Amino acid sequence: MDWFYSFPNMNDDTLRNLKKAMDEGFKAFTRQYGDVIESFFQPLQYFLIQAERFMTTTPWPVMIVLIGGIAWIASRNWKIVGGTILTLLLIGYFDMWSDAMKTIAMIFVGTVVSIVVGIPIGIVMARSDGFQRMVNPILDVMQTMPSFVYLIPVVMLLGIGKVPGLIAVVIYAIPPMIRLTNLGIRLVDKDVLEAADAFGSSSWQRLRNVQIPLALPTIMAGINQTIMMALAMVVIASMIGVQGLGQPVLRSVNGQFFSLGLFNGLAIVGIAIIFDRVSQAYGKRLQKHQEVVHG
Repeated sequence: MDWFYSFPNMNDDTLRNLKKAMDEGFKAFTRQYGDVIESFFQPLQYFLIQAERFMTTTPWPVMIVLIGGIAWIASRNWKIVGGTILTLLLIGYFDMWSDAMKTIAMIFVGTVVSIVVGIPIGIVMARSDGFQRMVNPILDVMQTMPSFVYLIPVVMLLGIGKVPGLIAVVIYAIPPMIRLTNLGIRLVDKDVLEAADAFGSSSWQRLRNVQIPLALPTIMAGINQTIMMALAMVVIASMIGVQGLGQPVLRSVNGQFFSLGLFNGLAIVGIAIIFDRVSQAYGKRLQKHQEVVHG
């Protein structure tokens, strides 16, 4: 009756050999194709370095005016603009400005990459049920797999540094972008699509002029969730060399420095609130605009 109390499992030697074969296979793949994969991500590294350099070398008053201006253009709300500027001033006053700018640069680049990759995939999913059935399980795995697991293959392929951290951030943050783009396009009223067809619109014209504009509020919700999930990866990505507010938090955990972790953690929360409020306000403005245009 041992089998009743102890779950039957693979033989230890067989399991050990299987794991060894998988590890050796991945190491062989890394040795053979690692340089090719690294060169493929060179443009991404350049984009990230330039964004980080711009954020950290631009004088702080200019950055505050620039970020405040973006918040105003997106939200048209003085409360959100005031909250944005106050948060940035407090971050700078507590000597976290440089780390905050590096974090914002990482989130900006990660969000741009997620949008550029995620929206086309979401559009294809909305237009093909078969492709949706194929991609959905992959998205399920990406959203349920522990975030630490992303770091293992990325580090083995690309080593420690900014780009591996950025890739881990994108993998973790892109599923909401894909899912909500797909959902937004599928929720467009069929009567509107039939009217577009009646006016002789091509498939591309219908997508560009009807489906994407009507799906924009949902797509903006996807962008909002992508930003939030990217920020959630900041501390974890700091374990593989990503600079920013995550590294002081990691040091505070290792060294049990309460104040260091508290201040930098609150700075991450402040940046998250800025991104959240600005993107939500912009999404609401888009929705109101669509309601006015389409009645």
